[in-house]
Order: sequence, then structure tokens, then C-alpha cells
Amino acid sequence: MKKLFYILLGVSLSLTSCELTETPEATLTEDMAFGSESGLKVYSYSFYRELPNATEAYKLDEMADYGAVNNLNQFIRPGAYSPENSSGWDWRELRNINQFLEKNVNEAVPEDVRNHYSGIARFFRAYLYFNRVVRFGDVPWVDKPLAVEDNDILFAKRDSRTLVMDKIIEDLDFAATHIKTTSGDGTEITKWAALGLKTRVALFEASFRKYHTELNLQGTANKFYQHVLDASKILMEQSPYSLHMGASPETAQRELFISQKPIATEVMMAVTMDESLGVLGSANWWWTSPTYGPRYSLVRPFINTFLSIDGTPYTNKATYMTDDFYTETQNRDKRLQQLIRTPGYKRDGKDAAPNFNGYSYTGYQPIKYTLDASSFDNGALNNNAIPLMRWAEILLNYAEAKAELGGFTTEDWTKTIGALRKRAGITGGIDQLPTTVDPYMKRVFYKDVSSPVIMEIRRERAIELALEGTRFRDLLRWKEGELMATMPWTGMYVPALNTLMDLDRNGVPDVVFYDGNTNGPTITVPQGVARIAIGGKATNRQTMTADNHLEWFKAETREFKDRNYYYPIPANSIVKNENLEQNPGWE
Repeated sequence: MKKLFYILLGVSLSLTSCELTETPEATLTEDMAFGSESGLKVYSYSFYRELPNATEAYKLDEMADYGAVNNLNQFIRPGAYSPENSSGWDWRELRNINQFLEKNVNEAVPEDVRNHYSGIARFFRAYLYFNRVVRFGDVPWVDKPLAVEDNDILFAKRDSRTLVMDKIIEDLDFAATHIKTTSGDGTEITKWAALGLKTRVALFEASFRKYHTELNLQGTANKFYQHVLDASKILMEQSPYSLHMGASPETAQRELFISQKPIATEVMMAVTMDESLGVLGSANWWWTSPTYGPRYSLVRPFINTFLSIDGTPYTNKATYMTDDFYTETQNRDKRLQQLIRTPGYKRDGKDAAPNFNGYSYTGYQPIKYTLDASSFDNGALNNNAIPLMRWAEILLNYAEAKAELGGFTTEDWTKTIGALRKRAGITGGIDQLPTTVDPYMKRVFYKDVSSPVIMEIRRERAIELALEGTRFRDLLRWKEGELMATMPWTGMYVPALNTLMDLDRNGVPDVVFYDGNTNGPTITVPQGVARIAIGGKATNRQTMTADNHLEWFKAETREFKDRNYYYPIPANSIVKNENLEQNPGWE
């Protein structure tokens, strides 16, 4: 399937239009496309363009509260984003999908086969619409290919999210019922992927309705939480998936992201590479380059949320604020060392401390998607598969929905949060419910959460799914978008300037920080040691807090207002359809 799919990316099954008002161009005749199972299969490959591709899948958390970057996204920069530079109001793939669904009625093909491929089409229609609802809120629901004479639909107002979300659930139910594929390597949509997407969609909508009280839809939130449980139950009882335990807790999670082939026991959807076809990713380049990527550096408040290995909050330690890099990374949740460079991490067989000489701003340099050989760093060379959906997310979706509905039990905890923490090497609290709210989590992240269980589920979700494209969407649905503006972009503790720091304690110094108002360090600095100015010239964004933590971009104001829970509809789309009303705050 994979090679044929890549070839089809270059044919004109794709549509050239970007708006609902334009018509597609296709090279397949109706008889070729709809008169046989092979024709339906070939056509269905065109739908996969809606998924992230090899150079997008590892960038999905580029804008999140826990990541400091070299260039602030315009969406959270005051006065920088507007309808004039907005995007995403793109419906060309919808036209392609709807055309398929309307034409897929040829009785020469058995009904169950037609329903299978219609199920795949409806999966992708649900996927497309979900992404548009997340971005814009209300959108027009269109379930047929539009012609020029369809002015009543082409120039109609947006439909309510209540209608659209119900339609999305209908599409996913159809897909889960009729898609016959139940196994594979993650590159083909299966019955299980449809159910997995249903848990994702329904959880977003349930919590959005619960926490966005301005919608007056709180009374319907539980219906969507129940959708999560219903789909999760089928998956838990019938699907073949489980948590990948790997060789050890030190490597189990990261193996999912650096394996050349998707690890099919856990990965439900994935982007795969094929060197023979020249389809490769650039994850190493993006995550290690001083210029190609955003120099994404995780921030200290998030790193603090990783539990100690005994299951207690790391922030219970009296010294947690003044622990140096080596100390703070010891005896922690094993996912920390699989997410960032920590002492003991090696590249090309050599110790590789956080790279301050051209990459990290905070000391917390991600490695989740990167291969350990530096030969992959300078171009689109990565051959590792990128998961788009995996079993861990299903467990987290189930846990959150069950906790929000009430009745979350110790058994529920053990098979979801406890299981994830056990895989990460955590020894305590994996088979018992938490009874107190962590004051650090409440003070720094979720001030309105009073349930110990929900607080821990949120902690677990952020850690387990870090950098996988869920964080921004989670902040939207919990109505915690303000964290995008208020989370301090702080880093590791620096006891003193003009002091050589051996971050991994291997006997070789790695970095020295010095006062940027001077000409350089006042001590002798060996060759190869990064020299980082703190403050000084106006263009230097690397500063330090009063309590000696690295700080990045302090002078750059971030903003997240109520209007930022939706993107503005692009101005040119409103010009074409005067019945479209702009989202509040973006007028």
C-alpha cells in the first residue's frame, strides 16, 4: 500500500481548489474509480493527504506553553495575527471525499466492499471537520460535492458546532462499523483507528462544552464523555493493542519514535518513511539545527512536573528550585531521559550534554524524535516512523472521560495512569488513587482543578504525549489558553556566572555563562566549551531570573485573549461569502 500511496501523491486526483466554490480536476474516470474494488482502493489513497506528512508530523507541538522557541508565533504575539494573515479555511479535500461518497454506488462492487471504502472516506471527512472545528468553531457542514448552481450552500452561513460534531460522530460510527481492516503497520486506516479518533474527538468536545460555559452547552458535555467511554470499551475489549514495554523502562517509550517501522503493538496510525522512494523526514535537522528549526527548548515549570521515581512529586523536595541539572535529572520518571538530553545520553557513542552552543536556551533539549547518530542532522535524512495515534492516548482519553463523569475506580487508575507510570519505571502510587491535589500543579498550571484524580490525569497526559501535537488542543478545551502567555520560559539553575559547568559530570566542562555587559568570561575557558552571554546588549534574549534560572525571551510579550480560542476566518474567505460572520474579537 505504502509505495502506491506515495506514487499517487503526484497524480491529479488531488484538487486544485481551496474554497467550496471551486471544482476539482481528476484523471480517473468514474468507471475506473468506482467499478471495482481496486479502483476504490486507489481512489481512497488520495484521502491520506489530510494527515500530517513526513516533514510535519514531528512539529505538531511547535506552539505550546511548555516550549521556548527562537521566534514567537504570531498567533500569540500582540497585534501580529489577524484575518488578513489567517489560514486553514481550506475545503479542497472535502470536495474530493464527498465526490467519492456520492459516486460509490456501483452495484458491480459488493455492498460490504463499497461500505468499507465509504467508511475510510467518512473517517477522513470526520478528521477534516474535527480539525476545522478545533480551529474555527462553527463551520459549514457540507456532505455532497458542490456544483456552481448550489448557491444556497456555497454562500450559506456557518452551521453550529452542535450539528457538525454530531455529524462527525455519525461518520466515525459508520467508519468503525464498516471498515474491515483490523490489523496493519499503522499506515492504513483501520476499524480501531476510527474508534481511536472517536475518543479523541469526543473528549475534545466534551471538555470544551464543560469548561467553555459561554457556549451554554454544559448540559450536553456528558453525552460526549460517554462517547469516549463507549469507543474505549470496544477498543479495550476487542482491539489487539497494548503498551509497548520495550527492553526496559529507560527506552520503552522512545523506541516508539525512533523505530524505522511502526511498533504495531501500540502504534495505531503512523507516518512512515521509504528511502527507496526518497520519502524521508527531517526530524534530526529540525531538532538539532541552530537555523532550520525553532531551537525548541522545554521549560523548567514543565520539567518540574515529572515525578520522582517513587511516585511522589519532585517539587516536594525542599531543594527542587536549586538542584543543578545533574541532580534534578536523577531518580525521576524514566520518560524524562527519553524526552530530553540527560546525563548519560550519547550521540555517536560519545556523551552529549545539552547543546548550548547553537541550540538550547533552557538546558532541556528534546530527543524524542531524533536518531542518535549525528549523520542524520543536516537534511531530510530521517527514516524513523512517526506515530500519529497510539494506545497510550486511548488510555488517557478513557481515564479523563471516566474521571469527568464520576465513578473513576482504583481499577481504572491501575489499567490507565498506573500502567503508563509503571512502564516509565515509577514504583509508587501505580495501583492506588491519589488523595491530595499537588500544590505545585495547582499553583503553576491548573488553579481551578480540585480533583486529585483529574489533576494527575492532566499531569500524565502532558508528560506521556509531550511534543505529539496534543498540548495546544488540550489547553483550548480546558480553557487554559492563558498558560500560553503566562508560562515563564525558564530553564535550569545556574549557581554562578563565570563558572565552568559540567552538566553530565563526566569530567569535561560543557558551558560557562557570563555577564553579557562584559567582553566575555573572566576565567580561562577550554576549547569546545559553550560561552553564553547573560543579558547585555539589547538583542540578547538570554537572561537569568533573580533566583538564578536561565530565562529566554523575557522582554517579548505573549498574549492569549478569549478570542484566541478560535482562529479568525481568513479575510479573503469572508469577501467571497458575505454571509460568513467573523469569530468574536477578530472583527
